[in-house]
Amino acid sequence: MDYQCIRFEVSDSVARLTLNRPDKLNSFTSAMHIELRDALDSIQVDRTIRVLVVSGAGRAFCAGQDLADPDMAMGDTAPDIGNVVEQNYKPLILRLQNLRVPTVAMVNGVAAGAGASLALACDLAIAGRSASFLQAFSKIGLIPDTGGTWFLPQRVGMARAMGLALLADKLTAEKAAEWGLIWQVVEDNELASTVDKLATQLAAMPTKALVRTRQAMHAAPTHTLEQQLSMEGGFMRELGWSSDFAEGVAAFKEKRSPRFTGT
Repeated sequence: MDYQCIRFEVSDSVARLTLNRPDKLNSFTSAMHIELRDALDSIQVDRTIRVLVVSGAGRAFCAGQDLADPDMAMGDTAPDIGNVVEQNYKPLILRLQNLRVPTVAMVNGVAAGAGASLALACDLAIAGRSASFLQAFSKIGLIPDTGGTWFLPQRVGMARAMGLALLADKLTAEKAAEWGLIWQVVEDNELASTVDKLATQLAAMPTKALVRTRQAMHAAPTHTLEQQLSMEGGFMRELGWSSDFAEGVAAFKEKRSPRFTGT
């Protein structure tokens, strides 16, 4: 596909997906969603890719839905926003959550609305100090979508999640890290190099084990302890038969760095 709304590059086992509408603060359109689905589907089948980095071009990560997109047009009847969520945002988040490689959000500038939720849908989010997070939905009479009502309470607890969603106050990157909403905040001029280093680290790790860790962590809130222990056992059985486990044990015994392949 000839991408117009995103940039997609793969180098040294790292896929870099950049939202590329800087003049619109990388806000989402239906056209962008089509390209995002295509790029994520290509990652799922390209076994050379070991990690995904998601970022935004220009001075923002993502300002959420572009309200000027035709799907949001206010004509004689109100737009079916539920259909927009079902057709675009639900598939986007499910693809990220089911991706076979770990994901990192590199947040520069504002991450608002669905853009904030996109960052939270990644396994790790690293933000520059000038970045901010904003659940702006209540300002236009809507609720957090793109998984926002799921991610927020799990990350920061119900009281803070409700405050962020109801009041639509901007949260600084520093406060987001302090609250546990994101993994790390760094100086703006160190953001790219920090994420590059992290991506290289993740690309060298046992990919399948990282993804199973994501799946187990996300399942825990809806499981009893017994159910979670059973899930852990199933994943451990699978991973115990993997090439990466055999390599990890061999490297430990031989006192050398492991060479994981994600198999």
